[in-house]
Amino acid sequence: MRYDNIIDFPHPVLKNHYPMSLYNRAAQFAPFAALAGYGDACNEVTRLTDSRIELDDDRAADLDAKTQILIDHTGEQPEIEIEYFIPDKRKSGGAYYKIKGSFRWFDSGNSCIVLSDGTAIAIADIYRIDGEIFIGLLQ
Repeated sequence: MRYDNIIDFPHPVLKNHYPMSLYNRAAQFAPFAALAGYGDACNEVTRLTDSRIELDDDRAADLDAKTQILIDHTGEQPEIEIEYFIPDKRKSGGAYYKIKGSFRWFDSGNSCIVLSDGTAIAIADIYRIDGEIFIGLLQ
């Protein structure tokens, strides 16, 4: 046996050197990312976005009519649901979102619909507007 002569000796402890903490010892064996940010870049490339749907003349006319109805009924604050496009800040395209709320007013200066919670949605980004107020008013 090669270690029989030292196997029972106590482990040496230096007086001027404190043992490393378990946290620091574990950090020595942590994975190393040689290309910092590479994983995030790969995730960004694979993230999908929708392209903006161009409105045909019929849908544009429908949205104009519904917007006018909302303007005419501003004081009533009707409940509506809007589907609209939000452009992506990092790459081309974006996503469509739906929001429900009470119509508050039409901001003609910025050409947007303002809901009672303060959300402003640009007319150019709106794809669809629905609500009970339109039943019977549009034929």
